[in-house]
Amino acid sequence: MKKIAILGPIPRDTILTHKKETIRKYGCATHPAIALAKLMKDTGEVKIISHIHKKDLEPIKELFSPYSNIDVSGLDSKKDRGTVIELNFLDQNNRLEKQTAFMNPILPEDVEPFLDSDAFVFVPITDFEISLSTLQFIKQNSKGLVIFDAHGPTTAMNINGSRERKFWIDRDEWLPYIDVLKMNLEESMCCWFKNEYDIDEMGHYDEENTDHLDDFAEYILDKGVKVLYVTLDSRGCVAYTLKDGKMNTEFIPSVPVDEVIDTTGCGDSFAGGLAYGFAYHEDPIIAAQYANTLGAMRTQGKTYEVFKDLKETEKIIKENYSLSE
Repeated sequence: MKKIAILGPIPRDTILTHKKETIRKYGCATHPAIALAKLMKDTGEVKIISHIHKKDLEPIKELFSPYSNIDVSGLDSKKDRGTVIELNFLDQNNRLEKQTAFMNPILPEDVEPFLDSDAFVFVPITDFEISLSTLQFIKQNSKGLVIFDAHGPTTAMNINGSRERKFWIDRDEWLPYIDVLKMNLEESMCCWFKNEYDIDEMGHYDEENTDHLDDFAEYILDKGVKVLYVTLDSRGCVAYTLKDGKMNTEFIPSVPVDEVIDTTGCGDSFAGGLAYGFAYHEDPIIAAQYANTLGAMRTQGKTYEVFKDLKETEKIIKENYSLSE
């Protein structure tokens, strides 16, 4: 039986979609947890580790109750510190974010009961939610694969509640403790910075500019990361690895969808797909195929019914990637 731990906030989200609809639900770590629970139904267990408000404990347990293979013993409400966020989408991908409550960081004592996990999936959404000491503790005491989403360390919350992009300045302190690093293109630009900027070039983001990726990936892999994934929105993702001391680059196209309904949680779902691919197949390309598929599924509705069981998921993968049985 495989064991995959999901570590991150479970925010009480209010989502104003680009179609002017309002969605209220629990987000972030819930997406990979439920997606993996469906994939691993008879073959594994999902451990969810998070700090939440006391009033959210029972509703969150109820949310996970249909999935017998989700272990909720890692939910902690004793300090009554959870996460509350409002997302206002300006278009399909761009949004304004406000945060009015924030959980206390996940520390080594929170993960200690789960050190036998085959993979640890970190899905922080703000820079304070995961302690570096937690990753160090896992590396010292577990053989589990550490999969880390850079969304957290590239996002800050100011005292007005606004959530803003930031440079991941202390990046090099974290990289030795990360096996698989995942980010989107904008976040990659927050991780690969110049020695000095002109004022007028700061804060600008060109979603077509990928010129920095090869140099960035080579640097990241040299620091000990085994695989770097950079997602390119609807296009797919790029996987960077080292083979015989040389960098290998592979593009994995996305799973096409007819209509995007809600993109919230796509990155978290992608990270869950990576965990499944590595835990069950130990292959970075197959992992990316699962990741792209779960990310595409997440766009297809407002509820967790968008995620499918292993048979249906593998059917989608085979149709899009000619994955042999």
